[in-house]
Amino acid sequence: MSTLTVIAKPTTPFAGQKPGTSGLRKKVKIFAQENYAENFIQSVFDVVKPEKGATLVIGGDGRYHNRTVIQQAIRIAAANGYGRVLVGQGGILSTPAASHVIRHYGASGGLVLSASHNPGGPDEDFGIKYNIANGGPAPEGITDAVYERTTNIDRWLTVDTPDVDLDVQGSTDVAGLTVEVIDSVADYATLMESLFDFDAIRAAVKDGLSMTFDAMHAVTGPYAHEILEKRLGFKPGTVRNGTPLEDFGGHHPDPNMVHAKVLFDTMFGPDAPAFGAASDGDGDRNLILGKGIFVTPSDSLAMLAANAHLAPAYKGGLKGIARSMPTSAAADLVAKALGIPAFETPTGWKFFGNLLDAGMATICGEESAGTGSDHVREKDGLWAVLLWLNILAVRQIPVCDLAAEHWATYGRNYYARHDYEALPTDVANALIAELTASLPALPGKVVGPLTIATADSFSYTDPVDGSVSKNQGLRILFEGGSRIVFRLSGTGTEGATLRVYLERYEPVGGNLAAQTPDMLADLIAAAQELAGITRHTGRTEPDVIT
Repeated sequence: MSTLTVIAKPTTPFAGQKPGTSGLRKKVKIFAQENYAENFIQSVFDVVKPEKGATLVIGGDGRYHNRTVIQQAIRIAAANGYGRVLVGQGGILSTPAASHVIRHYGASGGLVLSASHNPGGPDEDFGIKYNIANGGPAPEGITDAVYERTTNIDRWLTVDTPDVDLDVQGSTDVAGLTVEVIDSVADYATLMESLFDFDAIRAAVKDGLSMTFDAMHAVTGPYAHEILEKRLGFKPGTVRNGTPLEDFGGHHPDPNMVHAKVLFDTMFGPDAPAFGAASDGDGDRNLILGKGIFVTPSDSLAMLAANAHLAPAYKGGLKGIARSMPTSAAADLVAKALGIPAFETPTGWKFFGNLLDAGMATICGEESAGTGSDHVREKDGLWAVLLWLNILAVRQIPVCDLAAEHWATYGRNYYARHDYEALPTDVANALIAELTASLPALPGKVVGPLTIATADSFSYTDPVDGSVSKNQGLRILFEGGSRIVFRLSGTGTEGATLRVYLERYEPVGGNLAAQTPDMLADLIAAAQELAGITRHTGRTEPDVIT
């Protein structure tokens, strides 16, 4: 065992190291500044104060700059008294896999190096997120303390040791710290096999169930090759873009209609397989398609919840369903029918953590294509894909029929999200401030054929710990159950993203087979009139429609 000689490196604070809903995200060139990543990592360790000998998990989505930061994080961990670091081979761990590894090995926490669905490369994005011992993202109490520490940090601690070979599994001593390079996929794949009926899926594959999966040259490629092709028997080539690349092949690893266009074209083409799916940069989001049909994330959450009992892990029923506030109320209708609680939380998976730990919810989801359950404390893209496959294998009906049956039972929540990206921060803030000021006078106002019932700024009181989160988005609810939500996103790295969520509820017996843009036209016009989007931003169309 080598001798531990801790070196204190003098430093000065960097402005703006405030973690958003999913950690600290900035351009690579910012993270690559001397002391930048080191300041943030040291601030995390100063706040969480690891017990001597504690275990830390480190992994990332394979994007550019991951390996550099992992090596520094290992040295900083050694200097701060950690006894063991578990790092995914090649520096690869999907975000849900990292959550599972933290929980499975009893780690005190983990560093997840990712900017999720944001692009990668020398001129693109990077991020660091700290997850706590339950495997979930650090709560606001910790992230606020970390930010406070970054504003006055004056040193970071390290040891003088060579880089660890991240490409070879095995143990290495780093100044008394044991670094274990582990198989990135094995533990997670075993967990998935324990949750779902792999025998039923394998039988369905043999009977002709076909699919295509776009890993977007991101982190889920190795996981999808192992699980979908090797364990479940889908033919080689089912997984496309399955090799993680530092720049995601020059593409944007965000599974939506714009960035997964090839997959959409395939699934709406004449030779479409029965099922299509994709995941994002760090593997926590999902895109679900059937032959000729796109299932919105909000509908997917509801349909998975309604059929989850068909998978072995959920055959005993669900304890509750949780969704983020901007997510459509489709899942609430399922919860009501099942006689279980439905929870509406702020955006950010960490808000689901308390509900999952307390046993109050089993399945959770966000409109931003994140779905998951109590098996880990992160959203999980491949988990959602596998639950869909389990349901399709047991039900033996196509996705379009399952969706039609669901809407005939519960009604349909027509839904879309419009994103206005990279807005000047002052412009975005001015729009929200003006709209916020108008809220008290909106109830009763008529906008086209719509009448506003209520309008507010969403506030959430956690039913587990009583904590209050205010200013979580602006809600305008109309008579009849339709609504518009306005929110600024905290996951970008440049400027601000205005997200406008549009939802129209059509009851059982109503027009359940219409085109979504047609059904939302009145709401789109109302959003423009109420918020003055073009007046404030100069934009006449959103950058992305999901």
